[in-house]
Order: sequence, then structure tokens, then C-alpha cells
Amino acid sequence: MSRSKDRGSDFQRQFEGAPMLDGLLELSGSPYDTAEVLARMQAAHAKGRPQGDVIPGLFEGEPRFPSPDIARKLYQNLLGLWDLVAEGRVVRLEDGERPPRPKKSRPVAPADFHPGEPSSEFVETAWRYLEDDEKARTRLMHAFENRQDALLGALDAAGLTDEGYGVARHLLFELYAMLELGWSPGVASVRPAALVADTTAPPVPESLRTYAAEALFEAEQDEVQPLTAQELEVVRTLVQRGLAALWGARKGR
Repeated sequence: MSRSKDRGSDFQRQFEGAPMLDGLLELSGSPYDTAEVLARMQAAHAKGRPQGDVIPGLFEGEPRFPSPDIARKLYQNLLGLWDLVAEGRVVRLEDGERPPRPKKSRPVAPADFHPGEPSSEFVETAWRYLEDDEKARTRLMHAFENRQDALLGALDAAGLTDEGYGVARHLLFELYAMLELGWSPGVASVRPAALVADTTAPPVPESLRTYAAEALFEAEQDEVQPLTAQELEVVRTLVQRGLAALWGARKGR
């Protein structure tokens, strides 16, 4: 049997939206629109009545179908709408397409400050970028762990508590990452000798020193696990020397 004569396989219970069903109802002589049909179906379903009790009542007398295709399309939509009601699905009747979901904006990396110094605006942008871009943060963390053995060794040897070690390590990572983001030639591995007081080292930019000082102040004021004054001084010294060593390790300076 040819498909042109066998229409049974083409029948699909599918609600195609209020504009489509409104037009089909009007063509078929129903006095109701989709919203009214939906309300009647919901009320009937709540009372446990079947679809066969609802659909015939949508017409005053016999429905008038201009063609068999219109009849088939109407019942496809009515039965599809009933299925949505029976499944407890939310039915949208608004005209037009569903507005697209706003795309999640990608974190924007800060612009290079090379060959100059980072501004406070750069530091703020870099901090937010590290917070928002997990891939970039992970990549830079791996670079920090693989290239800065001297820094990590100094932290290990300092005898800090877990809290103190965590504060110092995280802050030095952030400072390293900011330099990697803004100094395009990159940052070399810090030499162990650079972690002692070095009066010949280039002065560290105010923006980075301020960021480190504010982070240490927050660690001191932490409500859960504040650093003691004694440990804070050890951490401060490690961070200041580590920052100076990182600033001095910029490639091509």
C-alpha cells in the first residue's frame, strides 16, 4: 500500500503551539481558543475524566472540517495538548518563539601591562579573571607548581600551620598568575638566592604590594581561622620576599 493512501503512520499526537491550534479550531467551527481548551482539559483531568469527554464538547454540534488534512491536524494538536496536561507539563501559550537564553559571557583576560607596571585596575581585572575562568586558573596553577620549586620549598621549610601555609601559597600563586597574565614574555623560575633580602632587586609595583597587604589583613581578620600575630609576620615576610623574587624573575626585563 502506498504512503499516499495510508495516512495512519503520519498521525502524531503533537501540540504545535497556540497560534496553530487557534487557527484549526476556528476553521473547524469551535467557539473556543487554545487557552479555553487548555482550561477545560485541565479541569477534566483533575476530575479524572478521559479525553473523550472533553474534545466533543469543544464544538457546537458537528465540527466542520474544510478537509481531511485539517481534521487530522486538529486532532493531532488536541490530543498532543491533552497528553501534556495528563503528564503535568507546563504549557506555554505565548505567541512567537521562546526567546533565546542569554549566552554566558566568557571571562575576559586582562590586557598586558608589559613593558610597564600593573595598575590597580589591572590587578582587579586579573583577580576577577582568575576567579571566573577555571581553565585559566588551573593552567596557571600547574605552571606555578611546576616552575616555582624554590618558592614552594621555602614555604615547606617555614614550619607554618596549615592555615598559614594555605594563605601564603594561595597569595603567592595569585601574584605569580597576575604577572604571567600581564607580562607577555613570561616569568622565569625564582632562584633560591632571590628569596633573601635583596637590596638590588627592582622595586615591586605599588599595586601588587597593596593587593598582598590587603589579602594578609583579611587573613588576620578571618572570623573562622585567623592567623596569629606571630605567624602573620612570618607569612608576610615570605610573601614580600616571594613577590620581590617573582617581580625580579620577569623574562626580558
